[in-house]
Amino acid sequence: MLRMSSLFLRTLRDDPADAEVPSHKLLVRAGYIRRIAAGIYSWLPLGVITLRNVEKIIREEMDKSGFQEVHFPALLPREAYEATNRWEEYGPSLFRLQDRKGGDYLLGPTHEEMFTLMVKGEYSSYKDLPLTIYQIQNKFRDEARPRSGIIRGREFVMKDSYSFDLTDEGLELSYQKHRDAYITTFERLHLKYNIVKAVSGAMGGSKSEEFLAPCPTGEDTYVLCPKCGFAANVEAMVTKVAAVDSSAVPALEELDTPNTPTIDSLVDVLNEKFGGGFTGASTLKNVLLMADNKAISVLVPGDREVDLKRLQAGLAGVEELRVFEEADFAKHPGLVKGYIGPQDAGKFGITVYADPRVAPGTSWVTGANKKDRHARNVVNGRDFTPDAYVEAAEIREGDSCPECATAVVIDRAIEIGHIFQLGRKYADSLGLTVLDQNGKSQVVTMGSYGIGVSRAVAAIAEQSYDEIGLVWPLEVAPAKVHIVATGKEDLPFDTALDIATKLEAAGITVMLDDRRDPSAGVKFKDAELIGIPVIVVVGKSLADGKIELRNRKSGEKSEVAVGDAISAVTSLIATLS
Repeated sequence: MLRMSSLFLRTLRDDPADAEVPSHKLLVRAGYIRRIAAGIYSWLPLGVITLRNVEKIIREEMDKSGFQEVHFPALLPREAYEATNRWEEYGPSLFRLQDRKGGDYLLGPTHEEMFTLMVKGEYSSYKDLPLTIYQIQNKFRDEARPRSGIIRGREFVMKDSYSFDLTDEGLELSYQKHRDAYITTFERLHLKYNIVKAVSGAMGGSKSEEFLAPCPTGEDTYVLCPKCGFAANVEAMVTKVAAVDSSAVPALEELDTPNTPTIDSLVDVLNEKFGGGFTGASTLKNVLLMADNKAISVLVPGDREVDLKRLQAGLAGVEELRVFEEADFAKHPGLVKGYIGPQDAGKFGITVYADPRVAPGTSWVTGANKKDRHARNVVNGRDFTPDAYVEAAEIREGDSCPECATAVVIDRAIEIGHIFQLGRKYADSLGLTVLDQNGKSQVVTMGSYGIGVSRAVAAIAEQSYDEIGLVWPLEVAPAKVHIVATGKEDLPFDTALDIATKLEAAGITVMLDDRRDPSAGVKFKDAELIGIPVIVVVGKSLADGKIELRNRKSGEKSEVAVGDAISAVTSLIATLS
């Protein structure tokens, strides 16, 4: 039983100054978490219980699926990560440190290497497979911009599991088994979610899907087709554009376009001097970037911006993207800022990437690489040729679904789970092989499956709060019933304790507000803020032999006789399960 008279808890009436999203505000105000540093949080008793309840649900569903739990240290040696090139690939996101002897270590951002080596050390035959093992462990990533409380922190709790199979067909079965387990898990957590196509990114592998919890403040953007149900993270959205016939397009023509360094200024001059009908979509934007300190140009239609996350997802191995700065232009004196075109990129030593919308045969107005000059009738494949195509342009509401061409809608969400078919990347790097039925050595194929445990706490809060506080689902809440004793006499407090004791004996967890000093109004506000599903008030109605029951989510209230309290609470809880 949680007694508020002795519970390590302080609620706050005002939002913390650094909090931007509802979950961050409410989890701090209700006394679940406290900020230590940017992206680093302590968990207070109510937070710990809630986090453990989420872990319990995840663990139960993993165990039910036949997966086995292991546990690795958070402090890991460098060698394994060097073998997979991730010591460098992870870049500045990796927390690196040395011991007193100068040995290199890291704080684990993820544990693929450790899982692979564990299986390599224990198993050697096809008879040992398939196998799936998992852990629930703290992870560490030096996020450039930790934000939104525990949604994106530098230390967080994650469930990561890995499947090991001999064949690709076996991997597909393990992947589906995890997918099913995740569906059950998130349903038990009462999370609304969508399963969307995703890119594998630094994880490697082939097939990849994300579980996204829709939320207005979510930092992930995804597209959804209202007709066929296609769903994808924007990074995984595919643009289907066919090549066009450019045989009738006139030859490239240079135009005098003074004072037009922006798309808007260019369109105005084009319509004024060269006839109407020009829009931003008629122009070709050349965005100069540094990709791991190498100059690249990215071509997108002039009415679109470059989405750096989409672009980086398509540039394998690129760790850092940044926009050209003045110092970069100084190193490339042939580039005329504001008037850059792809026609002469080769002689400047710049790699040119084009969004699929810049399809072969399409004709554009673009820079002429001369001050106050542009060129029209610039045709892809005739006047310039990109080095490669990559999804780079921002996705907009109304863009065509790649499956059925229907206009898609865009929503925001929190990523709560991610599943990958890793394939043999890590097994190859670390030498994980087994002998097959014929005694031949075969590289094992792997799957990787993650759930953000601490992030799930925030996601639940984001989806279920109301204007007065948190509203937890029954299995997640730090207690199922919050009993509030009010008044100055002993009788309400004695009655509340008796009810609490009987509920606990019946297996129903209870928080008892047995504080004598706070007013009834303060106690009610705390109960509403903390968000336990059932509130029992023992106070004024006791004179008539009754107590009050409140459904925190619906706000419904009812009075029942004291003698019926246990059965009434039990019945209400049953409706919330």
